[in-house]
Amino acid sequence: MTQPKKATRRAPPAPTDGELRILQVLWAHGPSTVRDVHDALGGDSAGVYTTTLKLLQLMVDKGLVTVDKASRQHIFAAVQSAAITERQMTQSLMHKVFRGSTSALVLRALEVERASPEELQQIRELLDKLER
Repeated sequence: MTQPKKATRRAPPAPTDGELRILQVLWAHGPSTVRDVHDALGGDSAGVYTTTLKLLQLMVDKGLVTVDKASRQHIFAAVQSAAITERQMTQSLMHKVFRGSTSALVLRALEVERASPEELQQIRELLDKLER
């Protein structure tokens, strides 16, 4: 007798640039209406509002956000935290571009963008922690 397969929950796909901007609003402000998201993105025209609405609807279909339809205004919320999404996107970038090399990714990042003294201190502390 075979065991039934367990349903596995897949991570949502990586967000597009536009979807990532919306997720950043939801992470910063918490669950929000379309109007809240639209305003936070700096939108002001009717056409842009409908684009925000359409993107949010697509993001629900992709599993990036949930929607609560209990009230008159639908409330959208990110499915995953910023930290989880950042980890997944970083891992994908590391494998796609840097052939899985953590050091190549970190070295390129530090070469491309100058780190502040505070960021360098955080990096040193993390390295010390990892070496222990």
